[in-house]
Amino acid sequence: MPSKAAFFDVDGTLVKTNVVHVYAYYAMNRGSVLGIAGRTLSTALSVPLFGAMDTLDRKTFNEFFYRYYAGLTEDRLVTIAEDMFEDVLQPALFEQSQDLIDQARRSGCKVVLVTGALDFTMRPLARHLGADDLIANKMQFVGGKATGKVIPPIIEGANKANSIRAYCAKEGLTLDKCHGYSDSASDYAMLAVVGRPTAVNPDLRLRSIARAYNWPILDLK
Repeated sequence: MPSKAAFFDVDGTLVKTNVVHVYAYYAMNRGSVLGIAGRTLSTALSVPLFGAMDTLDRKTFNEFFYRYYAGLTEDRLVTIAEDMFEDVLQPALFEQSQDLIDQARRSGCKVVLVTGALDFTMRPLARHLGADDLIANKMQFVGGKATGKVIPPIIEGANKANSIRAYCAKEGLTLDKCHGYSDSASDYAMLAVVGRPTAVNPDLRLRSIARAYNWPILDLK
């Protein structure tokens, strides 16, 4: 039994994409032509708003953004997730992402993806990368349809760190021996809670933090 885990953020760390791209794929692959056009246009017009909200407050961004899934059926969401992985996520994987995952496994770590994305959108990616587990947001469904609300706690910021801490307690893992990988300063708490943090493709703030704390910095291709 492994005594440690490697916790990987996804967007910007393992793949060159984000939750807005994922929703746009759903918008273009569901319903009538008119409905698709309306959702695609709505998503396109909202992109600047999404970007501003994500920069200011990740929790508010997630709560607002996932309202766009309201009314979509659970079985359709799961079905489209498989195609979305092939069309959006797999081509967006950084070339070295699998090597990073494999290296963590060779060092005796459980591999866990930790993401603010919805769990059903990430399962095909987790399977492809050979991850052992997935910590992700869960959509609330009523009568088989998404309500647009995420079951709390929302996985972001400090809650990522709390989720990692709880996961280690449940699995009997030693936090100080665990690794963490992320690209964003918004994940500082996630990186700080583990004993072996690494900044991957870091934004300017995280790069500065990593240098200040002498954390390793990786720039993936």
